[in-house]
Amino acid sequence: MNPETALRLLLVAAGALLVAGVARRRGWPAPLLLVLAGLLASPLVPQVELDSHVVLLVLLPPLLYSAALDSSYLRLREVTRPVALLSIGLVLFTMVVVGFVVHLLVPGLPMAAAFALGAIVAPPDAVAAVAVGRRLGLPRRTLTILIGESLFNDATALTAYRVALGAVTGSAFEFAGAAGQFLFAALGGVVIGVALALVSGWVLPRLRDPLVENAVMLLIPFGAYLAAEQVHASGVISVVIVGLYLGSRMHRQGFGTRLVAAGVWKVTDFVLETIVFALIGLQLAYVIPREYSAWQLAGYAAAVLAAAVLARFAWVFPTSYLQKTRPPVQNVVIVGWAGMRGVVSLAAAFAIPAGFPGRDLLLFLTFTTVIGTLLLQGLTFPALIRRLKVTSEQEVYEDNLAEAAAKQAAIQAGLDRLNEILPPEDELDEITRDVVGQLRQKTERRAMSAWERLGGGTGQGGSETPSALYRRLRGEMLEAERGVMVRLRDERRIDDEVLRRVMAELDFEEAILER
Repeated sequence: MNPETALRLLLVAAGALLVAGVARRRGWPAPLLLVLAGLLASPLVPQVELDSHVVLLVLLPPLLYSAALDSSYLRLREVTRPVALLSIGLVLFTMVVVGFVVHLLVPGLPMAAAFALGAIVAPPDAVAAVAVGRRLGLPRRTLTILIGESLFNDATALTAYRVALGAVTGSAFEFAGAAGQFLFAALGGVVIGVALALVSGWVLPRLRDPLVENAVMLLIPFGAYLAAEQVHASGVISVVIVGLYLGSRMHRQGFGTRLVAAGVWKVTDFVLETIVFALIGLQLAYVIPREYSAWQLAGYAAAVLAAAVLARFAWVFPTSYLQKTRPPVQNVVIVGWAGMRGVVSLAAAFAIPAGFPGRDLLLFLTFTTVIGTLLLQGLTFPALIRRLKVTSEQEVYEDNLAEAAAKQAAIQAGLDRLNEILPPEDELDEITRDVVGQLRQKTERRAMSAWERLGGGTGQGGSETPSALYRRLRGEMLEAERGVMVRLRDERRIDDEVLRRVMAELDFEEAILER
């Protein structure tokens, strides 16, 4: 990479982070705003072409791994059937529907090339949908289904895409061979993922250093992806399995590792997703084929977009009722409309080799489908959720009730242990009695806070609860303490090292108060 290209990427990243920051402050959907900003800026900024290898080898593994770490294996196991129907069945169904539509529209395009486009635009990217759904309180089961679909559908789509690509570039298409290639990719990804998960799960707790453990965890998704791809297995499945396994075992890591990991992956996700959506919008200059009229291109784009959107509804509605528990129709509509495509589709399209039949047209149709779904479905998704009144209010109440009960049991266990290790009350000296009193007061305050959450955080007559009042007043005290520490540093009465150490202690206390 030459310095000029590196500078362009740096400017894109800086501009994207600025736009994302504004979106977060205003409460706007950042992915959609980034795509719009990229679209508007694409004619004005120097060319920054999307490199498919960078997306698939650098951006995709950590994003998948982070999503898997943050997912619940137990919840995903409860929705195995709908996730499988979406991540495998729907991807293949969309590939066929879009492939036939494109073949009818562009008769000179080989059928396998049309299927390649179908595979490219088949997998939705649930980042935007899940972000909106969490903010507006979608039911947990619906969110889990969308997350599970986005974790595994890329594997199906990329494998089908490679098969279709191979059928055009040389090897004759055989159903048995394609099915065998698909099964090998899936099973190979599972085997490699499980093997690396077991090794990682054994190694990480033995490192006993939060920085080293998190550094290793940053390398794991790339290792899992590359190891699987080297043997032509699914790197996506391998990464997801490792992430799910390690995420379910984070409780075995030290508290320092968990605290650092939370910050590391939040920042990683934010930066990568911000850059990804900005790059999507900036690709406009590269994807307009010159051999077709504007009306032809508009007609092709509208037809492919409609085929992709309608194929999802045509699949989601009947298959949703193959489940043991039939979901409410509002939830099915939400899942059907949550089909926004993302950067994996564009990366696959840019990876089409030069000289491939209709490459420019396929790239253009991929871009318009990605942009179309992000703008059409993404912009209307919040309104649809509100219109259908799909909420998780009951789940939130049940979660708070379960949390309060669980905390009460855990706190009682802590108090019982304290009583076990202490001598009788009359044998305690004054210092020990004072420390024990503080411990019991803090424990009671934690238990009270959990139960108060069930009441919405207000006390009688709408006044502050004791816990809320404690947090507010202690927060004011912490600000005053920080001010004194900074003043003493500025007066050179304490060193910067002392300031950092004390500030870290105050920050941890404030983090606990915020929680």
